[in-house]
Amino acid sequence: MTASLEGKLALVTGASRGIGAATAAALGAAGAHVILTARTAGGLEEVEEQIHQAGGQATIAPLDLIEGDSIARLAAAISGRWDALDILVLNAAMLGTLSPVTTIDAKEFNTLLATNVLAQQALITAFDPMLRKSAAGRVVALTSSVAETPRAYWGAYGASKAAFEALVLAYGEEVKNISAVRTAILDPGATATKMRAKAFPGEDPSTLKGPEIVAARIAALAAEGFETGHRERVN
Repeated sequence: MTASLEGKLALVTGASRGIGAATAAALGAAGAHVILTARTAGGLEEVEEQIHQAGGQATIAPLDLIEGDSIARLAAAISGRWDALDILVLNAAMLGTLSPVTTIDAKEFNTLLATNVLAQQALITAFDPMLRKSAAGRVVALTSSVAETPRAYWGAYGASKAAFEALVLAYGEEVKNISAVRTAILDPGATATKMRAKAFPGEDPSTLKGPEIVAARIAALAAEGFETGHRERVN
């Protein structure tokens, strides 16, 4: 089968495990050269090896998204090697402690917002020039149902995802008439990941779909294309 993303460059955040790792593998299998970022170098190396073993191309870039100028340095390194970025998958996120709004820990909330909102805006800003150079730049942002449907004890995480969605969609509206960049929001739904296990410790993971199901949909979206404002949930 002909690789549908042959010659494309993709960047996946939070790519050391779960949906991020599976997405990186799916994009690599489809022919894209995948740049993988996450804090855990060991996990990234495992995913990189998996992609290489399958005949794909990958480059790892271990970093903490909220540490100093890490994002700016990443963008400088990537733009120094490639001209355009075709696919940006904004997957990295922090769950935080599930608690009533009245007992949210201020320090943790600041870290959560820095990870789920501020770092995401910084990524969009840093890679906007490369996305605009693509013939069809695509940004896929992973969200949660609690961004639109508030749930008790999920206020901190839900607020961060709602803000994240607003940023991604606003950016899409700002560039859609002056570039080929398009943005989409994807809710992975109930998926067997470590974050899900932390949020629902009593849940049987065998009753959930695997990250590869979500990854396949993201790869398909990247190949098929979409218009800004596209939103879907993977069931």
